[in-house]
This record gives sequence, structure tokens and C-alpha cells, in this order.
Amino acid sequence: MASSIRTLKKGMDLYLLTRGNHVNLPKGAHLLKADINDVSKVKKLLADHHFDAVVNWVAFKPDDIKRDFELFKDKTDQYIFISSASCYQKPLSHPVITESTPLANPFWLYSREKIACEDELLSLYRSFNFPITIVRPSLTYDTVIPVPIGGWTDYTIIDRIKKGKPIIIHGDGTSLWTITHASDFAKGFVGLLGHQQAIGQSFHITSDEILTWNQIYDAVAMAAGKPAKKIFIPSDYLGAFDPDLNGSLIGDKAVSTIFDNSKIKRFVPEFNATIRFKDGIRDTIQWFEQKPERMVMDPKKNELMDQIIQKYNRP
Repeated sequence: MASSIRTLKKGMDLYLLTRGNHVNLPKGAHLLKADINDVSKVKKLLADHHFDAVVNWVAFKPDDIKRDFELFKDKTDQYIFISSASCYQKPLSHPVITESTPLANPFWLYSREKIACEDELLSLYRSFNFPITIVRPSLTYDTVIPVPIGGWTDYTIIDRIKKGKPIIIHGDGTSLWTITHASDFAKGFVGLLGHQQAIGQSFHITSDEILTWNQIYDAVAMAAGKPAKKIFIPSDYLGAFDPDLNGSLIGDKAVSTIFDNSKIKRFVPEFNATIRFKDGIRDTIQWFEQKPERMVMDPKKNELMDQIIQKYNRP
């Protein structure tokens, strides 16, 4: 939503192609209602359109890229693929990540499929001059709680903190991570739209604020208004307990990351991430608490955390 709003504020015409089931259309945006997989219907919708830039936020497999190539090869001057910074090699051969860091992640299928999408796009660029730009966000938030265990679209981890229940931190909490507010991400991202020199290029867009996971959870707890009762559990133990955590942790958040944002700053000089996590997460929690219906607890997450803690602490 932050990128959409910034696009409109910049005076651009914004079209959103969506099934329209739960769309929250920003004021001034245009709706193109269709399922992207209904190729014939989408082609009819696009018949009278040509775009300066097309962005796909929800392409996850090479077949999605092949479909989009058929839909947009003659319809856009730029195709932006939202990849993932989790594609960068694990384990890292160098602690500082640039866009030239190799892409290889044996721990997370999600990342490997994003890499396969990038490979497909590069082939289309080289063979057919398809005007691609690849963007690799890292952990980005606004109206979600960006922690790997107990967080995201629900209020579960905040409820646990407020009630004095233990929360899980992977490892010893000292690995380094970067969390980026969506409004900061939008500054770099929108600056790439229609950028001629960005064709054929890849970028990550992150904050320059580097925190330990201890500091991240402390900021969440501070915003929740109560100290966190932390339980430290090795990432490999968590991954063995829950396979979904194996990729998210071993293949991503358990690995210390330091992003070099020189490239996006060179291409988009106005990009500067200014929202510190302790401030942004306070606003996020306030957003949840503005409406009771947003403060949803996920019983499965609660049960999983309780089971892991109980088993790990068992003599």
C-alpha cells in the first residue's frame, strides 16, 4: 500500500490488476478486475493499454514468469519482478551483501523458486530484450509484526508479551538483521519505476539500520508496553520441530546480514531509509490496537510455541 500511495503522490497513473475479492483500492487508482491466470480475460482487459512499468508482487514460480511474458511482452516498457533477499547465498561467503552476491539457498524452497524466476527473466532479457528489473526486498513491514515466530498478520506475539507468556527467539539473539518499513522501501522502489537505466538490473532495497534479534524483540516488547520473557532456542532445533521454520530461519533470518545499499542510492538518489524500527513498530502496534477486529490471536501459533518451549525445557 505504501508504494501505491507514493506512486499516486508522484502523479503517476496507477492500475491494479486483481481478482478484486478483498481489494483496498487507493483513491485515484484504477481497477482492472481479473484473475491473472485467466490469460484470455487479461489479454482482453489489456487490449487498449500500454504501460510504462508493470510490477508483479506475487510471482513465485517460473511458470508465472512465462505467463507474464506472454501477457506483457508488447505491453510495457519495464517489467519489475519482486524477488527476495533470501535468495542470496546461505551460508554467506562474505558478510556484506551486494547485488553481485551469489544466489543460492539450499535451505528454503521459496528462495530457490524465486531464483528460478530470476533465471527465467534473465533468459528472456537476453533472448528477447524483455525489459526486466529485479527487486529483492528483505523483511519489510507496516501493518504486520515482522518476527519469525508468532508474528506477521496477527496479534499473537503482542498478546503473549502483554500477558507475560514466554516468546521464542532463535539462537542466542545476537545475529544481525535489518528490518525495513514499507514507507522507506517505497522511496527506492517508486524511484525505479520507468527508470531506463534500471533495465536488466537487480536491486535490494533495505534500511541501513542493523540490529540484533535481541534488540528487535526488545523494541517489539517496548512498543507492547511490557518486557519480553525470552526463551532462546537453537535455530536447527526449531527447524527440526517445524519444517516451515527451517527455511525461514536457517535459510534466512538466522544468518547475520549486512546489506550494502550503494546501488539503489546511486540509481535513486532520493532513497534514504529514515524510520527506525523502534518507532515503526510502535506505529504498527498502534494500528492493530485502533480496531479490535485487527487484534486477532492465532491459536495454532500459540500452541506451537507452547509445545516447542515445553519440549525444549523438558529434562
